[in-house]
Amino acid sequence: MKYTATSQSSAPVPASPFVHGGSVTAVADRPDVASTSEAGDRDQIPPRWPAVALTALLAGTAALYLANLPINGYGNAFYAAAAQSGAKNWTAWFFGSLDPNNFITVDKPPASLWITGLSVRYFGMNSWAILVPQAVMGVLAVATLYATTRRTVADPRRGAVAGLIAAAVLALTPAATLMFRYNNPDALMVLFMVVAAYFLIRATAAGSWRWLLLVGVTLGSAFLTKMLAGLMVLPAFGLAYLLYAPTPWRRRLVHLAGATAALVISSGWWVAAVALWPVASRPYIGGSTDNTVLDLAFGYNGVDRIFGGGDKVARGRPGGWGIHAGTLRMLSGEMGYEISWLLPAVVVALVAGAYLLARSRLSRLESAGYLMWAVWFVVCAVVFSNMTGIVHPYYTVALAPAVGGLIGLTAVRSRPAAIAMVVLAAAWSVAVLHRAGLGPSWMRWVIGLGAVAAVVLLLGAARRWPRMTPVAVAFSALAGLGGTAMFSVATAATPHNGSIPNAAHTADVWPTVGSRFAKTLMIGVGSTHIDPHLAELLCATKTTWSAATPGSQAAAALEIASGTPVMAIGGWSDDPVPTLPQFIDAVHARKISYYVESGRMRLHDRISGQIADWVEHHYPPMRVGATTVYRLV
Repeated sequence: MKYTATSQSSAPVPASPFVHGGSVTAVADRPDVASTSEAGDRDQIPPRWPAVALTALLAGTAALYLANLPINGYGNAFYAAAAQSGAKNWTAWFFGSLDPNNFITVDKPPASLWITGLSVRYFGMNSWAILVPQAVMGVLAVATLYATTRRTVADPRRGAVAGLIAAAVLALTPAATLMFRYNNPDALMVLFMVVAAYFLIRATAAGSWRWLLLVGVTLGSAFLTKMLAGLMVLPAFGLAYLLYAPTPWRRRLVHLAGATAALVISSGWWVAAVALWPVASRPYIGGSTDNTVLDLAFGYNGVDRIFGGGDKVARGRPGGWGIHAGTLRMLSGEMGYEISWLLPAVVVALVAGAYLLARSRLSRLESAGYLMWAVWFVVCAVVFSNMTGIVHPYYTVALAPAVGGLIGLTAVRSRPAAIAMVVLAAAWSVAVLHRAGLGPSWMRWVIGLGAVAAVVLLLGAARRWPRMTPVAVAFSALAGLGGTAMFSVATAATPHNGSIPNAAHTADVWPTVGSRFAKTLMIGVGSTHIDPHLAELLCATKTTWSAATPGSQAAAALEIASGTPVMAIGGWSDDPVPTLPQFIDAVHARKISYYVESGRMRLHDRISGQIADWVEHHYPPMRVGATTVYRLV
């Protein structure tokens, strides 16, 4: 049977407060195909306001993400050192090695390091070269989310409004502001996820296997950025295409099989290259127990993070990160500050969208978009709320595009839902700002009064005061996005460094996910400051590694300060390299000049403890500033 794409419903569509002049009575499947000749004439001369508004939004986003960026220094020194190493050595760049002599890799695949490594190679080792690429990724993600959401909505004008809402939500989510100003791999992962969503909407609109192949390639690249975390959107994309692509069922399944093959190839080529590369001439795969990428992907960066229980995860997790898993986790502590601002509104969007879907009030492509964003949000929310391994608040940046997409789509398709979302977002923002102790108290009153004004105007704009629609939108933005915008600005003004960055300084003492609406455990993080005399000492060495030190974090700080290769004993999480005999052989071969104590706890790092004991027994210590150093050659 030949499949014919038709409108899902000819029933009148409820008027939207964001469309001047009332409701639309027919819904087209594609936003770029008008349902009447009049609409066709209108599309030939598109209004300028969407382009102007988008330009302003992207300019503001760029300013937010780039303003005073050097206050973060090198951000996460662990990844900054790997970028520096990749700028010096192409093999280190390919593998994502921590040091240019390829002793061990970082604990993630190297896609994000390929970008920062090239940036450092061409612009030098400085804060801008490390962090600007992440800000650019953020602006691109915001622009792509606009394009994705706009294309999803049938009516072009509504689509523009929905796209602007979605893009603004992503831009002003504190977790996004944090990550797009930082050099963790999450920035590139989110960009790939949003680009894949755009390709998915294009594929679903036309039943196109070519666009669907691009979805697979892009998600494969997301895997090479942060492994399984980049594939959490797979169920959402697969279901949306399977249920709503305008092509027969058998063909849809064939298309999905092809996209899966594209995903495997685009993610597996690097995995295969590492597996086939002679082990003796490549670095150890950091984070793995058997020096393989698959163990890293499915172990340390896979099920162990979700379910806990892995020995490496247990050793690498200070107490407090994995407790209080459950529904309230994303509303509490630091995780609440970084992602929760619009979560009450998302609940409304999920319910309202399901109602519109069940009543056939959404076009085919709108239905696909709603399902994609909804499943994306639910899968990520369930995982982040209940994972009992290593979990950091900034992981929730992966939720931000789905939050924006759901709110944008629902706001322009249901006036009651739009009103409810504004009220709940404003109320929760006031509560979170009060808990955080952030900003002047009068701003909470402004948000509350803005919500009242938005509700009054939204109720009257569609019928009585249609010309007040722009004012209603402005008050809605103030009420719904005011709180998250304030916290994002505060996040951008806060210096960040280390492996666990938090958004903004608040009334609490460095809150994280370990408590519900209260202060939480302080997790100590070693300083990355290196004594200049120690850096000079390492700079003068001529050996393969200027020094060896327990832990990748300490090694990274030494590398950045001295510009020399440093052997990270035990890697990031007590990796089984080097063994004591291997270390002794390297010392006797005069490949390591110094051993530098890092303060890493020997109780949890068996191999590091053995090496430290051997060094103390055979070499006298000396003090360089506040650091204990042993000369080995």
